[in-house]
Amino acid sequence: MTYDASKIKVLKGLEGVRKRPAMYIGDTGERGLHHLVFEVVDNSIDEAMAGYCDRIDVIIHRDETITVIDNGRGIPVDVHPEQKKSALEVVMTMLHAGGKFEDKVYQVSGGLHGVGVSVVNALSEYLVAEVMRNGKVYKQEYSRGIATTPVQEIGTTKEHGTRITFKPDPEIFGKYSFKYDILAGRLRELAFLNSGLQITLVDERKERSSIFRYDGGIKEFIEFLDKNKKPLHHPPIYIAKKVDGLELEVAMQYNDSYQENIFSFANNINTIEGGSHLTGFKSALTRTLNDFARRNKLLKDNEPAFSGEDVREGLTAVISVKVRNPQFEGQTKTKLGNPEVRSIVESAVSEGIYRYLEENPSKARTIIEKVKLAARSRIAARKARELTRRKSALDSADLPGKLADCSTRDPEKAELFIVEGESAGGSAKQARDRTFQAVLPLRGKILNVEKARLDKMLNNQTIRTLISALGTGIGRDDFDADKVRYHKIIIMTDADVDGSHIKTLLLTFFFRYAKELIEKGYIYIAQQPLYGVKKGKKEYYAYDDEELEKLLDRIGKDCIVVQRYKGLGEMNPEQLWKTTMDPERRILKRASIEDAYEADQVFTILMGDEVAPRREFIVQNAKFVKNLDI
Repeated sequence: MTYDASKIKVLKGLEGVRKRPAMYIGDTGERGLHHLVFEVVDNSIDEAMAGYCDRIDVIIHRDETITVIDNGRGIPVDVHPEQKKSALEVVMTMLHAGGKFEDKVYQVSGGLHGVGVSVVNALSEYLVAEVMRNGKVYKQEYSRGIATTPVQEIGTTKEHGTRITFKPDPEIFGKYSFKYDILAGRLRELAFLNSGLQITLVDERKERSSIFRYDGGIKEFIEFLDKNKKPLHHPPIYIAKKVDGLELEVAMQYNDSYQENIFSFANNINTIEGGSHLTGFKSALTRTLNDFARRNKLLKDNEPAFSGEDVREGLTAVISVKVRNPQFEGQTKTKLGNPEVRSIVESAVSEGIYRYLEENPSKARTIIEKVKLAARSRIAARKARELTRRKSALDSADLPGKLADCSTRDPEKAELFIVEGESAGGSAKQARDRTFQAVLPLRGKILNVEKARLDKMLNNQTIRTLISALGTGIGRDDFDADKVRYHKIIIMTDADVDGSHIKTLLLTFFFRYAKELIEKGYIYIAQQPLYGVKKGKKEYYAYDDEELEKLLDRIGKDCIVVQRYKGLGEMNPEQLWKTTMDPERRILKRASIEDAYEADQVFTILMGDEVAPRREFIVQNAKFVKNLDI
């Protein structure tokens, strides 16, 4: 099928993109900024899925401009039959213009709605498109979505492909800086999902680069995700099938952890809200493991069936479907809606898993034993939850423990300070504004939930107190983020090794069992000062060594007293309020999950059983440590 100007379909113009950019890219902050890059890259990925491209280069230039280069066919430049202008200009300046509305050019594509590159153009101070096609090089320049030059032939070449260079508009995004790790995370993901495709990321600002190429595809993806965990079987289970224009790939592996890590993709888009393909996978997994266990007498007739929660404990899985006409919910494409996909995935996964279990009886037994332990833990956890609820109803002091609550019942206004130790907790209770600030002191280190199932967690008094204070419940069937009693949950620990450990334990708890609270932006880390400086009757505070030096240079080094705070308890309530709790003056750092894969690995390394990866991580990151108080 010839790919030329006649294949470009136009639905409507670019009106409104600059006025309401969030409708098209999610927001105009960090997420939306990086989304611009991904929209351009997605066009190159579509060429790769069509079999015309095997290399993509992404370059972050020193001036924060971005270049994306691919060796695909190149955007057509001949005159569009309806628009009477170059197809290149049509694609770059008109919304819903592209070769993806009919499956003659692209059998499968992620850029379904055709808004991508034109929206990037509209939101860029300038954009330059270069096309290498039919032995020639063509170029056109744009400013804020409008062509400023005609399409010009500027040379000859033996290459083919497209080169897009753009500078996001400061009028839309303000002062911005691209984050290497965010770009690297998505580009790595795309390389896993398209085996044999090489994606290079170059950062000219810091002279660093990464090359992502995985000939093993999503099987290598699983090994990457599980590299710091102990797999229960190797290699990962792999299922691939093509049915009625749908391509399905599934890779999965059980490990000895207690968390599930399941990632679903449709046409390379990370469907973070799941959809029909994920539903089909989960249904097949639960039914097949139950059927296999019953038929092979690994699950007795009088034993209850495994639940979905049981069969997914310790499972890492990647489900990737490529669909000819995907139905995504909205331009952000976070949920797949095609109803026919569910039955196809369910049938293929059920058949593939059953075959694997029959052909690998010892590995099958190991997996079923893991699931049986999870089932026992779930039943024990349910009993512990019910006991906790009964105790709470009978004993108000246990709900929620040592909590000094605030008077407001409006979660949007309420703050909870989780404070290390009784001494600091006492100071915080005196310092706080009781109308909207609650304080929960923790005694000692909390349980490391990375190494504990839910039933063991619910037997830990500190964890139970924390759950009661939050009001969300715990566990997949019980947790409800909408019931949280505070929209600011602030971890406040000492600036020493013990404090850092407690902070990591708390963040591990939230990441593993209340991730939605992090995603909603409710979890914060208090930044308490490291130094107090007195000069006469005046008090000053510095949060690190560099800030202290600047402060001393400013106020002078004569007649001063410098105090280094080893703990929150060393501050009186007035100082604690002034430096760490007063909304007008305090510094809070919001906890975020920029790259779920990296975050999962860091928590596994720091809090898991494997010593070697933890030692390697500490050695590699020791040079970045500041103000370490041993």
